[in-house]
Amino acid sequence: MSSSGRPLEGQKALVTGASSGIGAAVALALARAGAAVGVNYIGSTDAAEAVAAQIRTAGGEALPVRADVSDEAAVVQMFDTVQAAFGRIDIVVANAGLQKDAAIADMTLEQWRGVLDVNLTGQFLCVREAVRRFMAQGMAPISRARGKIVCMSSVHQQIPWGGHANYAASKGGVTMLMQSVAQEVAGQGIRINNIAPGAIKTDINEDAWDTPEAREKLLKLIPYGRIGEPDDVARAAVWLVSDEADYVTGTTLFVDGGMSLYPAFRDNG
Repeated sequence: MSSSGRPLEGQKALVTGASSGIGAAVALALARAGAAVGVNYIGSTDAAEAVAAQIRTAGGEALPVRADVSDEAAVVQMFDTVQAAFGRIDIVVANAGLQKDAAIADMTLEQWRGVLDVNLTGQFLCVREAVRRFMAQGMAPISRARGKIVCMSSVHQQIPWGGHANYAASKGGVTMLMQSVAQEVAGQGIRINNIAPGAIKTDINEDAWDTPEAREKLLKLIPYGRIGEPDDVARAAVWLVSDEADYVTGTTLFVDGGMSLYPAFRDNG
């Protein structure tokens, strides 16, 4: 087992959607904790290479790997590539996700399927492949668990979100996927948990915080009084996949400054 400063020393990780935002922060944090990291991306190769370069500059090991997580064959190939490079996979963070927002009366089937395909089916494909790899490779002395998975959910697994029915439905589905798999594979030494971020400063939601007016409106929903940073989520991910959290499986860790506490009721509703 490794020291507390690098609790993931010697472990091999794969983070999906890791070229920007929360995924990039998670990849960097896992690397700082000692893991070699597969940096999955679907868009900009330059962005993924930049994340990998940051990891390498700090003395870590990183491998950019392009794959569409909603494509079954691409997911298998991604795992093959990372496993061939690193020798094994110990940690999978299923972070890739997107939004295609619309009022329900205007939402197209393409908008519905586009979000469910990536946010829910993509997590299913990555979770299933992770479990297959963990089972095949067996235990190693670098971790108390055979393998660790973190699904990236959202406060909207719990909080309804008008105008975003596809997104909220996908995140609610992720929760039951995670819990059902956790129940099924815990006996094999595999841990799986959710992180449910609240409002986090990333490019995907910049319009929600980039003006004083938008920021003030958003902060009314956050009892703790600040908007989250990607590193807030990344530190939670490192803890969840470390031996410090070895008795934690099938749970959701909300990283939201209290957004899921129904702040409109603070003054008796």
